[in-house]
Amino acid sequence: MNDQYLHDVIREAEAALETSPETRTQTIGRRSFLKLTGVAGGGLALAFYLEGGTQTFAAQAGSEFAPNGFIHISPDGSILIYSKNPEIGQGIKTAFPMIIAEELDADWKDVRVEQAPIDQAVYGRQAAGGSRSIPSSWDQLRQAGAVARAMLVSAAAQEWGVPVSECQTEKSTVIHSRSGRRLGYGELANKAAALPVPDAKSLTLKKRADYKLLGTRVTGVDNYKLVTGQPLFGIDQVVPDMLYATYTKCPAPGGRVGQVNLDEIRSLPGVQHAFVLQGNGQLAELRPGVAIVANSTWAAISAKRQLRVTWDESEAAKDSWSGAVKRARELAKQSGSETLGETGDMDRAFSSAAKTVEAFYTYPFLSHAPLEPQNCTAWYRDGVMDIWAPTQTPQRGLSSVAQMLDIPEDRITIHQTRVGGGFGRRLMNDSMCEAATITKQIGAPVKLQWTREDDMAHDFYRVGGFHSFKGAVDGQGKLSAWQHHFVTFSSDGQKPVTGGNITASEFPLPLVANFQLTQTLLPLQTPCGPWRAPRSNAIAFAVQCFFHELSVAAGRDHLEFLLEVMGKPRWLDPGSSRALNTGRAADVIRLAAEKAGWGKSLPEGRGLGLAFYFSHAGHFAEVAEVSVGENKKLTVHKVTVAADVGPIVNLSGAENQCQGAVIDGFSTMLSLEVSIENGRVQESNFDQYPLLQLAHAPEVDVHFIQSDFPPTGLGEPALPPAAPAICNAIFAASGHRVRELPLSREGFSV
Repeated sequence: MNDQYLHDVIREAEAALETSPETRTQTIGRRSFLKLTGVAGGGLALAFYLEGGTQTFAAQAGSEFAPNGFIHISPDGSILIYSKNPEIGQGIKTAFPMIIAEELDADWKDVRVEQAPIDQAVYGRQAAGGSRSIPSSWDQLRQAGAVARAMLVSAAAQEWGVPVSECQTEKSTVIHSRSGRRLGYGELANKAAALPVPDAKSLTLKKRADYKLLGTRVTGVDNYKLVTGQPLFGIDQVVPDMLYATYTKCPAPGGRVGQVNLDEIRSLPGVQHAFVLQGNGQLAELRPGVAIVANSTWAAISAKRQLRVTWDESEAAKDSWSGAVKRARELAKQSGSETLGETGDMDRAFSSAAKTVEAFYTYPFLSHAPLEPQNCTAWYRDGVMDIWAPTQTPQRGLSSVAQMLDIPEDRITIHQTRVGGGFGRRLMNDSMCEAATITKQIGAPVKLQWTREDDMAHDFYRVGGFHSFKGAVDGQGKLSAWQHHFVTFSSDGQKPVTGGNITASEFPLPLVANFQLTQTLLPLQTPCGPWRAPRSNAIAFAVQCFFHELSVAAGRDHLEFLLEVMGKPRWLDPGSSRALNTGRAADVIRLAAEKAGWGKSLPEGRGLGLAFYFSHAGHFAEVAEVSVGENKKLTVHKVTVAADVGPIVNLSGAENQCQGAVIDGFSTMLSLEVSIENGRVQESNFDQYPLLQLAHAPEVDVHFIQSDFPPTGLGEPALPPAAPAICNAIFAASGHRVRELPLSREGFSV
């Protein structure tokens, strides 16, 4: 297995998540340009293209409709807007068109939304991950709407023989302010299509105060189809003469097929093909396994259950979570083997401390467990490959299939379906590669369907980890020292696995006069990958709970202690627009505390817990209100969320993302864990990996500070503060300090 390849795939998938602003603009935003094309029957179509390194605009007449742009305005006044990125439940299929429609001044009732085709030459990067969709496409989409609006205004001004400055727009209409004359966008579409395209840089984009659509609540464009069960997801796809496939792999990563009862499988009812694939050496593409193709999903899965495979595990993983826990506890007694950052005089700070606190925190491996298991439909014929895939990275999947099967990329079409849960799992396209290989081998269309057990056994897991802390407060109750030994995992002995790293910029380290951060790497062969809010989802629990331990030791109110450490408003990295701003942080902390009634009197056994976290450029604070009853019966009554992510696009969608993140965070911390022994994941289905039931979901109250900073994403940053806020509330309610997740390991239940 090529671990370096897997690392490279994941890093590319995460590129939109952690790259610098300079790198992002070189590859996505400012390299896009608009091109105008005519459409059959008349109308105005706008599209983005990537070409070279500069942004240009050009007009071109045409006689055919080419559905490859962002905007298509028909003479009847209907406005088609394409949403370019995968929809994985984050609401981007609604949010992207809203951004365009705002600058276009379109009446939302005139807008129809469709999923854009996958075409990097037209749209640039099309991916969902890292809460980067809106930040990366914000300017691009606004310019699309603004350029179209400018051309429509110019067309109306020419029609009336008046200056452009006397024209304004609203609700898909251009209005001459002096005479009151009005022309709808549909009436102007043909004339606008023939005009020169203005330089986008010459156009003034709207200020937040002028927004009419953005910041309002808009129902999701697919909501009706979702509630009426229409076939939007990958698992719903059907093509003529389609067969159904399963693919069985070694339960320990790195294992290969030895002996297998293929003749018996081929004789089973409905089975059309059964064969071994040797894999291509890439964990994120095609692992060795056994393919079964049948005339129904039931026949394929029934045959899969009768497979008898002897696996060659000479190179397979032998990882053990219990062994890692034992080793980490031993390592916690000393500093790490690598120093990641330090400043001040640690010895002096601890020797002069009024109080010191030591603690060891641990959290487990996790599965993504999307409700829609991995699946893909593929059809190879006459040298052409069509793929219907619920993927977060369709362009990466196209490239992988092309290289693996030696098919030119322009002979492969990816049909983007709606995704039934991603959370980072579908950044990898192994199911796509498997389906493409199977259809090419048998020469018939195939739907590959993983079972839930397949999904649990062959994930790219959220890595577990361990934190050994020692902290100090001085005689005034102020934080004076922070010593942190992080024990994590590595597949190559050189760097942590994806999601298993930490840096010296981790809050509160840049704000502590004396700190030391060290790291120790444990060996690991189990594949790991991004899991909702990578790194932050776990580190927040340990860091923010230990921060609370120090405020308790100091005898301080946690709100006061947290705000004191933030200090005066400033950027911690003045050169980055994605850095933590202590002023924005303090504002959301105060807002969450105010809305939650921080300091209010509560009955015995009930408490409030506060946590702040900066993740994916989003500033979030959360206050949890919980009760702890007999036998550690836990009730999370309410979680109050305060956030600053810049201007909100769709208030309904934004609230939904925060509510979902908090519930997901609570579900995860309550009872979810993946245990690995002898390289095998022990949990196989939801009976062993129990998701939170609706009856136990807390009320989630969401508040936004709509600042004028560039917008950041919402799919991930609301999740990390949930666990420490709830754990800190548990301490306030019961005096029990949680240092290990899931909570079920410490006896808590709902």
